[in-house]
Amino acid sequence: MKLKYFSAPYLVWMVVFIVVPLLMIVYFAFTTDDGNFTIKYISDVGQYANIFVRSIWLSLIATAVCLVVAYPVAFILSRMDKHKQGTMLMIVMLPMWMNFLLRTYAWMTILGNNGIINHLFNLIGLDSVKLINTSGAVVLGMVYNYLPFMILPLYSVMEKIDKSLFEASADLGCNSASTLFRVIIPLSMPGITSGITMVFVPAISTFIISRMLGGGSNLLIGDLIEMQFLGNAYNPHLGAAISLVLMVIILVIMTVMNQFDPDEQVLM
Repeated sequence: MKLKYFSAPYLVWMVVFIVVPLLMIVYFAFTTDDGNFTIKYISDVGQYANIFVRSIWLSLIATAVCLVVAYPVAFILSRMDKHKQGTMLMIVMLPMWMNFLLRTYAWMTILGNNGIINHLFNLIGLDSVKLINTSGAVVLGMVYNYLPFMILPLYSVMEKIDKSLFEASADLGCNSASTLFRVIIPLSMPGITSGITMVFVPAISTFIISRMLGGGSNLLIGDLIEMQFLGNAYNPHLGAAISLVLMVIILVIMTVMNQFDPDEQVLM
């Protein structure tokens, strides 16, 4: 009985800040200004299919880059001595201590037409390159800001892998590549699925990165939703419909990702 009282604040928090907003989104997505039921706004989401495709594509690229970069980093961290792991993890988390906007502004200074990189190019006699307001700049901003969310889940799983398994793999004739694909990757799959989810979900819904680094030519779903609620194209019903479709897409992707989690498969 006492446990129920301890869980009461959390239940209240869920109802007020999760359940109620979700119900409001569903209500606005399927009603008009007069409160009448309609599917017009849901059907209107189809005209923004190109923005959805662009958002999913750039988010997938950013997630893949994060995975490729984070995997060896997490493995190296997990094999370090215990007293060194804390220091290295602090270095990984250090950028997260800085405000999100400031980190993104820093990349605007680096990638700008008169930024640090182009200034270095000019010093060595090369022409300036357009780096800002491109899809590549958006992906770079996503990777930089969300990379720790990929490293930490991978590290937490790899740190628990028994080192004797590597020795057993070598004794059975496996080389480094075979050990990686037959031992390390299967055992680290829960960390991979968690990291992909933690990176992809905020990446597909971001709007600050795309606005600051991508310019108007790289509009993403987050920008589109923000425009419906705060921009000149004020239409909360359409914004709610877009948000609802985005949630469905994320739920479908997370369901697919859970199929690769051995723990989830055992439960099923």
